[in-house]
Amino acid sequence: MNARIKAWLEILGDLFWLRPALVVLGCILLAQFGVWLETAHIAGFDASSPDTNWGYSGGAEGARALLSAIASSNIGVAGTTFSITIAALTLASGQMGPRLLRNFIRDARNQTVLGIFLGAFAYSLMVLRTVRTVEESPFVPHLAITGALVLALVAIGTLVWFVHHIATSINIETVVDAVQRDLCKAIANHTCDEAGPTRPTEAPSGCATAATGGGYVQAMDTDALADWADENRVMVTLRVRPGDYVPSGYPMAFLSARAEGAEGAILDAVTLGRRPAALQDLEFSIRQLVEIAVRALSPGINDPFTAGSVVDHLGDALCRIAPRHLPTGVVLREGRAVLVHPVTDYDGLCDAMFHMIRQNAAGSVYVLGRMLDVLTRVAEVERFEDRATELSRHADLVIAAARRDVADPSDLADLEDRHRRFRRTAPVAVA
Repeated sequence: MNARIKAWLEILGDLFWLRPALVVLGCILLAQFGVWLETAHIAGFDASSPDTNWGYSGGAEGARALLSAIASSNIGVAGTTFSITIAALTLASGQMGPRLLRNFIRDARNQTVLGIFLGAFAYSLMVLRTVRTVEESPFVPHLAITGALVLALVAIGTLVWFVHHIATSINIETVVDAVQRDLCKAIANHTCDEAGPTRPTEAPSGCATAATGGGYVQAMDTDALADWADENRVMVTLRVRPGDYVPSGYPMAFLSARAEGAEGAILDAVTLGRRPAALQDLEFSIRQLVEIAVRALSPGINDPFTAGSVVDHLGDALCRIAPRHLPTGVVLREGRAVLVHPVTDYDGLCDAMFHMIRQNAAGSVYVLGRMLDVLTRVAEVERFEDRATELSRHADLVIAAARRDVADPSDLADLEDRHRRFRRTAPVAVA
């Protein structure tokens, strides 16, 4: 599937109103279908007959009162659920960071709950408009009214479930675990079983192609761009990757030679947007986890346990990466490099995971100790020498921060012991 279409589909997931609108539309069509069944008498079926009517069996006045009650109560509960959702978003924004709001807005369960209440309201109104009394040529759609009763019962169960869901979804461990699952999916999608082609060492040169407008790189269709480069016998060197912000007029790529339609091909392959997207950005979920940890370490919250939990989840991500290879950003056609683009390397991943947490955990013995423990565990499963060297660099930075900021001698001695334990483990990974 084209990368631009995938980015567009991901943007649709961020629209909080889309699923409720689809549910409301479905309920309106269901109401029309129920009324039509009442009048069609398919195979001689008559919903108003005492022999076949197992649902609503009252008259027009009772039907109007019942549908009015269902409609008014559901629109009231819909307002309540919307208020609860806003309160949850406010709490998440204050304690976990505004970037985590995307996870709550994209939650299909929250969207579906709102759609059920609004759909029951719309269903009741559509059926209510067809009820006519004796003075108006009497008509009571018994089957459709029975459907409204069923929707009302579904809405009651949905309300109970929604309260439970909101109470659990704002739990910090639940949020961390949800972001961790996104990170695991990104690792599975953006890492390889085998090592990729070696990147060229020479600096990119040639004619530059500029962007016509600024924005965040949300997705790149590297296959399409590589096919275009192969057809025109040029090599394209991109200078941006998903997650980067491209200023207006910034040259996004270098071409080894001039080619007709180069700017259009590059702009078609690179999707820009107003905000970063998780579609192809391996560091997107990492930044969300790090933001949770940094906010937990702020003086206003002072929650080192949450920061420690985030470090544990980041260590799990590195252990998942250990047996796999990161892409090199080189695309070949017939054995020739036609496209080179920036990618996230192992050093960049570790920097994104640990730098900000270490900088904000200065003096927190618990978090610094947890970082050393996690680095030790990752080093035990890591099998590449260059990666073990990078882990060692971060362990040295952690112990340097401890020597600078930890005043208690016993606490510092404990951290030194954990660092020595890492040193004893790291050579095993390097071997």
